[in-house]
Formats: sequence, structure tokens, C-alpha cells
Amino acid sequence: MSFGSQLKICREERGYTRPALAELLGVSASAISNYENGLSFPKEDVMLRLFDCLGTDPNTLFQDSFLTGRGVLTNSERRLIQRYRGLSPLGKESVRSLVDALCAYQDEAESGKPDREPRVIPLYRSPAAAGYASPVFGEDFDSIPVTDDVPQAAEFAVRIQGDSMSPYIADNSIVYVNRDPLSAGDVGIFCVDGDMFCKQYYKDPAGVVYLFSLNRARSDADVILFPGSSRTLVCFGRVIMHTLPLPGRG
Repeated sequence: MSFGSQLKICREERGYTRPALAELLGVSASAISNYENGLSFPKEDVMLRLFDCLGTDPNTLFQDSFLTGRGVLTNSERRLIQRYRGLSPLGKESVRSLVDALCAYQDEAESGKPDREPRVIPLYRSPAAAGYASPVFGEDFDSIPVTDDVPQAAEFAVRIQGDSMSPYIADNSIVYVNRDPLSAGDVGIFCVDGDMFCKQYYKDPAGVVYLFSLNRARSDADVILFPGSSRTLVCFGRVIMHTLPLPGRG
């Protein structure tokens, strides 16, 4: 017979209604109903008061199949309950007070734990010319949380303006960037001679670097850097997105 069935029998034999027993135990009548129907199980402190109120012992309530959400009572738990029943009324009250205090402390500690703060990354927000990214260093930025809709690998974010990377990167959209090395076809954030660009990267066998616009109607915004030129190129990071075919190669 289950714990809930035994509890109901003991309660009725001793003439307690569910509300009456609930008041003695300091729980709600619905909690007693849940215990009896096997929907939940009393906490340890409530269980101790239950034994006392019903004048019974673990063997009566737990008989053949003491199964709970926690499993079968361990031997040490049974010994604790048996020793509790041998205490004087004052001793039992002291145990109940101590258990209540410990449970309240644990509940307070659990409820007081702050949710883990999400990691934050900078979102660089300066306006930029069409097709350019806002500068990555030395400017104002907002901190944004790395939530479920932000790639976990992102190290910073950049707001893009213009249509040279559409439709893959729309005007005024945000791209998320990390500092992984670039491969051919990756989109990156670049600084060329002091100007910032968001472009698709390719370097040919001769060492010529091509920074392509994804919007081929804006091929006029491509940047080409030849080996030995005096132009400077710095890559700040790789935009986190799927790799796209290179112009004329896909």
C-alpha cells in the first residue's frame, strides 16, 4: 500500500479532516490532498510533525512500498525518525524548530540566488558612410547582453549602414564579430587607410587582397589592395555568419 493511502487511513482513523490535519502541520489542505494522492511528498520537517500528530511511526505509514520522488528512506533516515520518536515533547519541539529554521534558511538562500548575469559585449554605435561599419576602437559604444539570440562566440558587435552588403546584411542591422582568423569567403570588419569597412574577404595566390561587397550592384564599393602598395589593411574580426560564394566563383 502506498504512503498516500496509508496516510489517508491513519488520518481518518484518528478523526482528522484534511483541513484539520493541515492546520496542525502548518500546510494547506490541498497539500494534504496531494500527499494522499501521490502528487507530492512532505518535507522532512512536515513528516516529523505528521508522525507526532497521527501518533504513528514510519513502519505504519511506509509499510510495503515506501516510494517517493526521492526514493526509499535510507537506513540513516529511518534511524533519525525512530530516535526522534523517543524524545520528550520538549526535545521533539526543539528538533522541529531546528528543522524549520534550517529549511527556512535553505529556502531563503535558494530564492536569494541571483540569476546568472549574461555576458555583455560592446556594440559600437557611431554612424558610418554607406556600406561602412562603425569604427571598432576609440569610440562610444553600448554594452549588450549575450542572450539566446546573440551568438555565444561573439566578442563585439557593429552596426552597419548602407546597402553594399544587402540583402545578407541589411542597412542599420547589427553584425556579431569574433577574432577568429579569416578564410576566403568570410565577411570581416576591416580598416583600410583609416576607413572602416564590412566586406567579404579574398586573397589570391599573387597576394592581391579583395574586399568584396555582397551586393554586386554596389561593386563600385569593392576595395582591392595590391602587394607592395603603401595602403594599410587591418582586420578587426570575422563576422559570424555562413560563408557565401565569392563573386565569380560560386
